[in-house]
Formats: sequence, C-alpha cells, structure tokens
Amino acid sequence: MLEHDRLKYLLEAILLAADKPMTEEQLLAVFSEEEKPPLGVLRQALQDLQTDLTERGVELIQVASGYRFQIKQEWAPWVSRLWEEKAPRYSRALLETLALIAYRQPITRGEIEDIRGVTVSTSIIKTLQEDREWIRVVGHREVPGRPALYATTKAMLDYFGLKSLQELPSLPEILNLDAVETAGLEEVENRVQVSARTAQLLSVDEVEEVEEVEEVEEYSDSEEEMIEEEINAET
Repeated sequence: MLEHDRLKYLLEAILLAADKPMTEEQLLAVFSEEEKPPLGVLRQALQDLQTDLTERGVELIQVASGYRFQIKQEWAPWVSRLWEEKAPRYSRALLETLALIAYRQPITRGEIEDIRGVTVSTSIIKTLQEDREWIRVVGHREVPGRPALYATTKAMLDYFGLKSLQELPSLPEILNLDAVETAGLEEVENRVQVSARTAQLLSVDEVEEVEEVEEVEEYSDSEEEMIEEEINAET
C-alpha cells in the first residue's frame, strides 16, 4: 500500500485527469489488490487533500456523483473569461420551475403551474429534462390523464455543488435572504452560471409563491413509497 503522502498525490492526479466526478468505489478500482488502501485510509487522504487546498484557487468537493476538483467561487469571474462563448442564460420562469421541483419533488407540471399562476412552457421542461438533464420523470400521479411526476437528478446536484438533497437550505432560510429583496434576474443568472448554491435559485421576485406549495394534491401511500425509493436511489 502506498504511504500517505503518495496516496494523496495519486488521488489528486486521478481526479485532475478524470472528466467527471469519481466515487470512492471508482477511485479504489484504480488500485491493484496489493496496493489498494482500506476505505478509511482513502477517505482520510481525500480529507487531507481538501485541507491542503484551503488557501488555493481550486477546491476538492464531494457532489452527488463523487469527488471532483473545481475553481473556487471567488475566482469564477476571471476564469470565465477564458471562454469566448457565453454560458446559456436562464429565464426567471425556468429558475422558478427548477426550484419548485427541487423543493417539492415529486411534482407535476400542473402543480407547478398552479403555484406560479402561469403556464410552464414545453421549452422549459425540454431544457431541464433533455438539454441540461437536471430533472427526470419518476412516475405518474394516479389522476385523470396520469400526469408525469418530476424530480431532480444527480446532474442537477453536481452542477450546483451539492452532495445530496439534504444540503438544500430550508425554505424559511431562503425566504429570509436579503438577496430576495434586492437581487435582479441578471444577478441570479450570473450566480447560476458559476454553479452557485441551489438556494440562490429562489433569489427572484415573488419568491413567496413557494409557500403555497403545500396545497398540491396528495398521492397514494403505495405511490409515495415507490417514488421515495426511486429518489433516494438516485441521490
């Protein structure tokens, strides 16, 4: 087995070379049986690597799909100038739709429309589901028409730097943000482009509409249990 510092440097090299987050199991798979470290030793090396980067321009974080290196938030405005093509900008309607799905999943398109008071366009659902792969269909509500139930994906958690849905801030915390009163849509979009926390999705006007979400229609106990298991498996 490699000594601690060499193990730490090797993990750094592997994660820098990887083109996507890597789980602990994937990291261990890189080693031969003779040199494979115990899981506890691997985790300690990863924690020490995170500590080493405290005063650096990059950080090692754990998201839903595993560990990855990323640029620290404070340096994003400068780093983003490396790319001539601007990142896509998202409308208030799209951000509100994503926020509602994140906080009230599983939820139907009709329930989102009831909360927001306006129609959710097909293009918004397409962007979230097909283009960004931030949401997915996890079932159907047993009512006439059997509307699809939407939930978020690991890709959404990865984009916003979240390890699990439990890291989403509480709604009271969101509703008390000073940014709700002052931040404009452009600022919110800028935060999204640099993988800001999901909390900032709700830094838009009329955020109080989220409080009405408790009025959504109930679904059966068996369906709720099935959906809960699927979401837990995904996250």
